[in-house]
Amino acid sequence: MTSTDAPVRFDTKIAVLLRDDLVPWQRLNVTAFLVSGLGTEVPEVIGEPYADADSTPYLPMFRQPVLVLEGSAALLTTAHSRALARALPRAVFTADLFATGHDAANRAAVRAVPGAALDLVGFAVYGPRNAVDKTLKGARMHP
Repeated sequence: MTSTDAPVRFDTKIAVLLRDDLVPWQRLNVTAFLVSGLGTEVPEVIGEPYADADSTPYLPMFRQPVLVLEGSAALLTTAHSRALARALPRAVFTADLFATGHDAANRAAVRAVPGAALDLVGFAVYGPRNAVDKTLKGARMHP
């Protein structure tokens, strides 16, 4: 094992919490949308660009793993409140967004509902490992 193959333990964590009653296509769609916001707000989570042996360039990706967890609607509400209290960078996806077709409509749908009343189907969070772990306490790994 070379030094580049050695496991890295990050001081931070990227995690997505999904509501446990979503169908497979929704889980994938929500996860993709949620993590897309983290790199724009927290640029240090993005690594360097990739290239293959032919020097074909590829876009950079997260520099660390993304944990995907699931929980009940009540747990999402609780975890969302914890993330707010800890001022952790976060992204939300509500049930209303399944009926919209573009970014402006998505933002309008979220803006129309007070935070405590959001019908969360998922959210992403980033921050110190311990803070993210406490925020997501009670969630289980996605199967």
